[in-house]
Amino acid sequence: MTTLFTGARIHGSSATAFAVTDGVLSWIGADYPGTPGDVVDLDGALVAPAFVDAHVHATAAGLLRTGLDLTAATRVSDVLDAVRDRAEPGALLWGHGWDETAWPENRPPTREELDTVAGGVPVYLSRIDVHSALVSSALVDLAPSARTAAGWSDTGPLARDAHHHVRRAARASIAPGQRRAAQHAFLRHAASMGVACVHECGGPDISGREDFDDLLTLDTGVEIVGYWGERGVRVPGARGLAGDLFVDGAFGSRTAALHEPYTDAPDTSGARYLDAEQIAAHLVACTETGTQAGFHVIGDAAVAEVVDGFRRAEKIVGERALVTARHRLEHLEMVTAEQADELARFGVVASVQPLFDAAWGGQDGMYARRLGARAAALNPFATLAAAGVTLAFGSDTPVTPVDPWATIRAAVHHRTPGSGIDETAAFAAHTSGGRAAARDPWTGELTVGAPATFAVWRDQTCLRTVRNGQTIHEVPLT
Repeated sequence: MTTLFTGARIHGSSATAFAVTDGVLSWIGADYPGTPGDVVDLDGALVAPAFVDAHVHATAAGLLRTGLDLTAATRVSDVLDAVRDRAEPGALLWGHGWDETAWPENRPPTREELDTVAGGVPVYLSRIDVHSALVSSALVDLAPSARTAAGWSDTGPLARDAHHHVRRAARASIAPGQRRAAQHAFLRHAASMGVACVHECGGPDISGREDFDDLLTLDTGVEIVGYWGERGVRVPGARGLAGDLFVDGAFGSRTAALHEPYTDAPDTSGARYLDAEQIAAHLVACTETGTQAGFHVIGDAAVAEVVDGFRRAEKIVGERALVTARHRLEHLEMVTAEQADELARFGVVASVQPLFDAAWGGQDGMYARRLGARAAALNPFATLAAAGVTLAFGSDTPVTPVDPWATIRAAVHHRTPGSGIDETAAFAAHTSGGRAAARDPWTGELTVGAPATFAVWRDQTCLRTVRNGQTIHEVPLT
């Protein structure tokens, strides 16, 4: 059956109507020549390609919607009060989103403070960047190996390997039904934001194989492209061994790897988990098997290792093979123009998150507190685009929200003058860029013969999201 949509403002076209037949755009124009089976009047609403979110953590994002949301906390007492109100005996309390950098105390709660309000309940509260977490002693008791791991603290948040240990224990405490409910909640929300495809960036220290495999079996209408961040494994259903394969950590938790120490913590330069030789080995192994490789890379020392790794891999498999593989780099926040040129030569896709700059950029933001003058060079989208690096926009949710239009605005109005890109390029990065990042042969454009995957908007409110002709989100037209 053919459905005719009329009264539309079609992105990139002067046409006002289009038809969908068997999940494909079968006609675009002004006066439909046939007799459709159904007619939908869009009353002047904007029709645009559906967005792709190129970096998500579905279960954690869903748990933010169904669990304890700490993104609005403004002081230590906000966190403690929220835990006191939500802690239930016998059940893990999972929360996310605290960011102490703007709090009057300039610190998170201590473990002793958390234990006092938790009442013996296992509590896991990830920082906004998910590279460290506040945990109760009851949760540490479920992961005793954390006490001897790198990143352990007797009183404060856990980072690095200690964090990975307690996160695994927290994940193991989530019932399958709770996990499935969180996944569904996230995917429904993504569809309501005009997103028809998400790239799940899983890994052994992030979500676990059971979570990853379970997610890939879901059929909610939203396309799930899975990436698994681990070297030397075969993962059925994964598009590549990429996503959050950590070369380093994050600025907020002071685990992003730097050449020079942190401005506000001169005793540390972050953490580097992979070196150039290991990076090259992974690139070679994936290239030779036709698999996408990729890495989580943020700090300048980590970026330097990745670029060196690509150079070493080139000597083994050659430039052409690397370009064909279209390997990915997630975040890529601290990259120079020279490095961007080299990564473009290797055909790298940069999966980046403009809302990072909106949240933490500028002269008074967290980046400036952590890095001083170095912060002005972060997230240089214009530099990457000028070098020819393909940009794919995402949220890294639950780190930042799934909000494509806000993401586009953040990329255009970068808090460092000269680092932003224009609206056309930003829109492309959140649509066709995501398709390119997943090696999808469809560019995402609305043309005859293309998949009928689009979103309908009025004043940047999503009225309908359609994937391959199937409506996966709809609100009444008013």
